[in-house]
Amino acid sequence: MADPSSYRPRPGEIPDSPGVYRFRDEHRRVIYVGKAKSLRQRLANYFQDLANLHPRTRTMVTTAASVEWTVVSTEVEALQLEYSWIKEYDPRFNVKYRDDKSYPYLAVTMNEEFPRVQVMRGQKKKGVRYFGPYGHAWAIRDTVDLLLRVFPVRTCSAGVFKNAARTGRPCLLGYIDKCSAPCVERISPEDHRELADEFCDFMAGRTGTYLRRLERQMGEAAEDMEYERAARLRDDIGALKKAMEKSAVVLADATDADLIAVAEDELEAAVQIFHVRGGRVRGQRGWVTDKVEEITTGALVEHALQQLYGEESGDAVPKEVLVPALPDPVEPVQQWLTDRRGSGVSLRIPQRGDKKALMETVQRNAQQALVLHKTKRASDLTTRSRALEEIAEALDLDSAPLRIECYDISHLQGDDVVASMVVFEDGLARKSEYRRFQIKGFRGQDDVRSMHEVITRRFRRYLAEKERTGEWADGVDGTETGDGPRPVDGGDPRPAAEPYAAEPYAAEPGADGRALTDGPALKDDGGRPKRFAYPPQLVVVDGGQPQVAAAQRALDELGIDDIAVCGLAKRLEEVWVPREDDPVVLPRTSEGLYLLQRVRDEAHRFAITYQRTKRAKRFRAGPLDDVPGLGETRKQALIKHFGSVKKLRSATIDQICEVPGIGRKTAETVAVALAGAAPAAPAVNTATGEIMDDEEGAPETTADALGESVSAGTPDERRGQER
Repeated sequence: MADPSSYRPRPGEIPDSPGVYRFRDEHRRVIYVGKAKSLRQRLANYFQDLANLHPRTRTMVTTAASVEWTVVSTEVEALQLEYSWIKEYDPRFNVKYRDDKSYPYLAVTMNEEFPRVQVMRGQKKKGVRYFGPYGHAWAIRDTVDLLLRVFPVRTCSAGVFKNAARTGRPCLLGYIDKCSAPCVERISPEDHRELADEFCDFMAGRTGTYLRRLERQMGEAAEDMEYERAARLRDDIGALKKAMEKSAVVLADATDADLIAVAEDELEAAVQIFHVRGGRVRGQRGWVTDKVEEITTGALVEHALQQLYGEESGDAVPKEVLVPALPDPVEPVQQWLTDRRGSGVSLRIPQRGDKKALMETVQRNAQQALVLHKTKRASDLTTRSRALEEIAEALDLDSAPLRIECYDISHLQGDDVVASMVVFEDGLARKSEYRRFQIKGFRGQDDVRSMHEVITRRFRRYLAEKERTGEWADGVDGTETGDGPRPVDGGDPRPAAEPYAAEPYAAEPGADGRALTDGPALKDDGGRPKRFAYPPQLVVVDGGQPQVAAAQRALDELGIDDIAVCGLAKRLEEVWVPREDDPVVLPRTSEGLYLLQRVRDEAHRFAITYQRTKRAKRFRAGPLDDVPGLGETRKQALIKHFGSVKKLRSATIDQICEVPGIGRKTAETVAVALAGAAPAAPAVNTATGEIMDDEEGAPETTADALGESVSAGTPDERRGQER
């Protein structure tokens, strides 16, 4: 690992002008290519304190051994040179899109004497016109079969063509009038090329001209009483319209445009492109890339544009390119596209109308492509096995961790502190084993102490289960397994059977806060309630060194020494292990790191979902919720009858009994409960600051009475406060 200061250029040596730079490693291999409006300012960013760099950028500059640059005149030249060097050197730290499949194109070989229509894949060839890409090759063949009635262009291979020319007999398509048979000179090379040009024009979206011409010819044939010819033209028109129906109109103004959408997370990005010609979607394709550098959405779009149009020219670059975010700066990229097309190209973000709606569709396709890619990657057995082996090697484990448990703490500014436990077995989520916890040992915000409590409670249950099943004759040293859990850092000393225990994922908490344990989803094969009976080989905590130390301390206090612990810090994606001052750094492309990130992200999702559920219930809680035996229907009836809880609180028992469905015993219970409950805060006129009572027109609303209030702040503000 090189020190960047060892190859840092001397002050003033780097020019303050546009250019392209290359980082090389100790073997002189190019590992990164970039462009800059000012080489001096851009390169200075790489040679700052390593602690301030993004972890992926830090890995790149420490892998490099030298840097060199080339000065150019304009930013457009820098963009072109950057693309050329990326194609030439294939640097490992640059964003490289890879197709998630080999897309077939409809190709017309205009570079041959007798152009041929065929399906083509792979690298594009000069002199060949391409249409698509299509999702499936059969879709191309169906379209071609319909169009050959009107445009009987050659579709046979070179061998078949030469054999027909030698024998003087055309192939079957020539006999059924789906080929003009240039092989036996039924049509001249010039006329056949004109036919191919018309085929290409129709595929490019210029359909109205041919339809109108055929309809005119059909009418003329009918007037001349050439009914057979008119019938053939009618069938030709039907074939063209059927071919057009295969791609629905999405833009009514017959626009030629490409729409590009990006779906991304911290690790990967998926790009989807819809090719719209003549207002119809003529092709679709998608790419997926690893984000091996710190990069914005605009930069991802710029790389996608380079990938898409780097080898294209002319009409292959549309007049309009719609993107979710613009590159910074946008002018050089737009000029580069204009140069490749030979005329003006509009690069913009759609704001309204049909184009914005279509962009939302493309965005959904990109999101689904990213999810599908991750699902395929996670479900591959070989990949999962390699990931588990990499984790075992990095953490120095005796064997691959076949069962991994991950824990995360979630709260909203210290309120409703909860924790989650997710389980992955053989690299796959085991949702029936998920558990969730309420932190009750203390109040306030302390992730380290919360983690200690959760790990202690989970594995104390595990030790108690082992003793219950008779696996141990005696308790573990230093652990009270028979009399329930002892207090932890001032925690709740109640036994594990109380609500202090974790809530199973499949259960809905009962009215008293306990987890329901009598449902079929919570039974094992013998009919006994499921418990924390299975220990993991690895415990992962969402956090850095403090959280890892707390988890390890909890296991040590319980006398458990055969379970490994690690933590994954989200900011730098570093793996921390107990009693080590430095983290374990897994390679960016490591399947083991990818699995740990999936486990951590799932624990975070599960924790924050539970925290939001608890918070919503707390916000909806009202004074009538504490009345035992009072259901939602009778709550509504009471509020409707009296108008507010304040008036209900002042009512007599006889007055409460007047409400339909409320008996005297229930009325007495309501009166006693409301008498002991604290009265609601007075209403305040937010415009004047005046305190208002019920008589002044500010009664408690039904929502307030039933506790259906909402959290202060916007949804974005509340999400920003959540952990």
